[in-house]
Amino acid sequence: MTADRPNRRRAVTRLALGTTALLARPATAQAESRILLGASCPLTGPSAQLGIQFNRGARLYFDHVNAAGGVGGQAIELKTLDDGYEPDRCKANTEALIQRERVFALFGYVGTPTSIAALPLALEAGVPFFAPFTGAEALREPLHRTVFHVRASYYDETALIVRQLTGLGLRRIAVFRQNDSYGQAGLDGVQRALAPLGLKPVAVGLVERNSIDVAAAVRAIVPLRPDAVVQISAYKSCAAFIRQARTAGYGGTFYNVSFVGTQALADELGRDGLGVVVSQVMPFPFSTALPITREYLDAVQRAGGDARANYSSIEGYIDAKVFVEGLRRAGARPTREALVAALEGLGRYDAGGYVVNFGPRNHRGSNFVELSLLTGDGKVRV
Repeated sequence: MTADRPNRRRAVTRLALGTTALLARPATAQAESRILLGASCPLTGPSAQLGIQFNRGARLYFDHVNAAGGVGGQAIELKTLDDGYEPDRCKANTEALIQRERVFALFGYVGTPTSIAALPLALEAGVPFFAPFTGAEALREPLHRTVFHVRASYYDETALIVRQLTGLGLRRIAVFRQNDSYGQAGLDGVQRALAPLGLKPVAVGLVERNSIDVAAAVRAIVPLRPDAVVQISAYKSCAAFIRQARTAGYGGTFYNVSFVGTQALADELGRDGLGVVVSQVMPFPFSTALPITREYLDAVQRAGGDARANYSSIEGYIDAKVFVEGLRRAGARPTREALVAALEGLGRYDAGGYVVNFGPRNHRGSNFVELSLLTGDGKVRV
């Protein structure tokens, strides 16, 4: 954990103290015939598919709602700015969305370091911060009244991964991680899951954000011959590590957390993806077994073009559906305060086989996690 995190958390907590008063400002009700949401995410660069696919999924649902008349006659508009998965750019985007665009809420930010950069600005302005695409504890603790998470945490994901590995007798576990708050969050989760077993990671290898320079990480991990490597990074660097580790003679198993971008990883690896495991926090998006997946697949089919079912996209779709449910319960002309109150009053909400629970002391919507497997032909199975 970085040394400045306690200071950052104290600062964020102080900012949160003013949130309730800010929420009450009359200006938070948008008088226009639209409800404007703002998002900052990677749309270019080596992590672009994470933002592109998530955003497409969210828009599928918002477009469906708008075609039916919106919410209370108001259309939902999602303004998305590209941050290239860089915190400084995300911070500047967030300032623009809050101060210039005067968005009603921030929705679907992508990434841990970027979301951490945006959070203090959202808290200071009293702008709801809904469904960031990250499982980091730094965004969950302490609880902030205006921040809501739909997905499970990285602690939930890494706990399942470690349980699966150790249950198979695989105890020598290494971690390949991004050298930032996202990678640290994943490492924290692995260490937390291993500690009760008297275990620690046998090696840790680092890669810089938005880089595929994994040679040093391969040298740090492969010679120790771990049974498995848990990867906490994005799809391009994880694919590069898998290929180079195998070239260096590594024959163990690779596990990834959901943020990697499952379809993007499968596309990147091709046949080399065979046997790679990814933990998932959303329902399997290629099956019609659940009402929500049938609904989602119908939306993808209707959209046509390059719309494609995948885990990142269905996460955006489900997040948008939960957000709209909160809006509907917030009244005809919702304020930010009404939205927050409605989300806290949501209780157990079944989005069609994917259940979200919110309450005044619980802004963690789900702890659902399961494992998926890449098949080597660009597909995924559970």
